[in-house]
Amino acid sequence: MNRVGRALTLAASVEFLHLAPAAVRLPVLRRTVARRTAGYGADPGHIALTFDDGPDPRSTPYILDVLDELGARATFFLLGTMLERAPALGRELVVRGHEVAVHGWYHRQQWRPAPTRDLRELRRAAEAVTDLCGARPVWYRPPYGVLTAGPALAARRLGLRTVLWTAWGRDWTAEATGDSVYATARPGLTGGATLLLHDSDCTCAPDSWRATLAALPFIAAHCRTRALTLGPLRDHAVPPSGPAAPTPP
Repeated sequence: MNRVGRALTLAASVEFLHLAPAAVRLPVLRRTVARRTAGYGADPGHIALTFDDGPDPRSTPYILDVLDELGARATFFLLGTMLERAPALGRELVVRGHEVAVHGWYHRQQWRPAPTRDLRELRRAAEAVTDLCGARPVWYRPPYGVLTAGPALAARRLGLRTVLWTAWGRDWTAEATGDSVYATARPGLTGGATLLLHDSDCTCAPDSWRATLAALPFIAAHCRTRALTLGPLRDHAVPPSGPAAPTPP
């Protein structure tokens, strides 16, 4: 093999290794070897309620008020760019009893290897959550749920536990309604599940958060009738891992 061939082979190998962790999105892996990363909790009576993409002054306060009415708490995966614009709202999340976590600095796919950038941006986001919200995050969720090697290793180095989800409501679409979000999520609302919703439309269809808002009472009622507790990941019996923990699959 000539020099060009070797270079191409090396580049392909690096790209493969970078993308390999994304396989955790495959349903068969989520249900078997990657259950913790997928978000399956050990408590059969608990469902983790999580929100991505905030905090957003246009929508997050409405979500918080409904959660107060329902007596529910959640984990909010925050974007650094959004938190920087609304630091008081980030602090309010903690004051009102919710858990804050890291969704990255920017909401973008990270298909190409860039380990230095990944570590820099994830550290910046984690420090922003700590400093502006007043609580140290222990969870990380990659944008779009696509876990590549750079962010996975950066999260491990920063002591963040990577977690995805086991159920969603497809609340980011223009066609979403409260009924559709609940109907989509309902089959996955079983003990130990992690539910993905959004408290901001910054990366979704305009005003799609209103469908999320409308779905929350249905989701809470579903949990009550089945004696399931709806709460944050910190109560989900999925222990966060520190820097010495195994590398996420």
